[in-house]
Amino acid sequence: MKQKKIVIINDISGFGRCSVTVALPIISKLKVQCCVVPTAILSNHTGYPTYYFDDYTERMEPYMEQWKKLHLEFDGIETGFLGSARQIEIVSRFIRDFKGEKTLVVVDPIMGDHGKTYATYTPDMCQEMKKLVKLADIVTPNMTEACILTDTDYHEAHWKMKDICAVAEKLAEEGPQKVVITGIPQGEYIANYCYEKTTDGGKGHLLRTMKVGTQRCGTGDIFSAIITADAVNGVPFETSVRKASRFIKACILKSMEMEIPLTDGVCFEEILDRLK
Repeated sequence: MKQKKIVIINDISGFGRCSVTVALPIISKLKVQCCVVPTAILSNHTGYPTYYFDDYTERMEPYMEQWKKLHLEFDGIETGFLGSARQIEIVSRFIRDFKGEKTLVVVDPIMGDHGKTYATYTPDMCQEMKKLVKLADIVTPNMTEACILTDTDYHEAHWKMKDICAVAEKLAEEGPQKVVITGIPQGEYIANYCYEKTTDGGKGHLLRTMKVGTQRCGTGDIFSAIITADAVNGVPFETSVRKASRFIKACILKSMEMEIPLTDGVCFEEILDRLK
């Protein structure tokens, strides 16, 4: 009857519904203890015209060292946005230090979108992220990130199933047992492609849902939090991906109904009781 524990390694934004401020309540609702390693402290996320930012890189290792002294053990480790090659290196060491025999590692490689890396992302960071992904049990890239991680040419045109599958398989060959490529445009639909290694190779499924609203910050954090909590709770991977997709869609619809500004993310609090 031991309660599960997950480490979230991500920034803390005080306002704007993203990163830790989203992941913590989601994971807690799924009856898992959420433990935080901050990578940065922000007054609000960077999508607003002004913000306060405190880089936590120099404090991360002394912070983690105290956990080592306490001999803490975790059922899951989830990584989010990492702001430098050094942060990625620090996180890689943390995983090697704290990953036990049954610890599940989920890497959300937040690197870019629409075929390009984010402005702050350097070639060195891309190389370090490739190393971090090798330590993951589950990885949750979008199509751009999956292409970067596998050195695959990206295109905006409609992706064929065989090409999506090839990217997922190539990514799984790097180490992860499970891959979900998120947010794949499919006309009026948005799709997630789930791939799992099996004893005889691997299997994949494309899960589609009708596209609603406009892209909002924090939805990826919700998705990864659900995937991580479900993984340590033993929920089947495809079931978890379907759950996360349905919940995010419901959050977007509720946010549209309540006329929540796009920068404020999704008002998941209004429907958190639906998450089980």
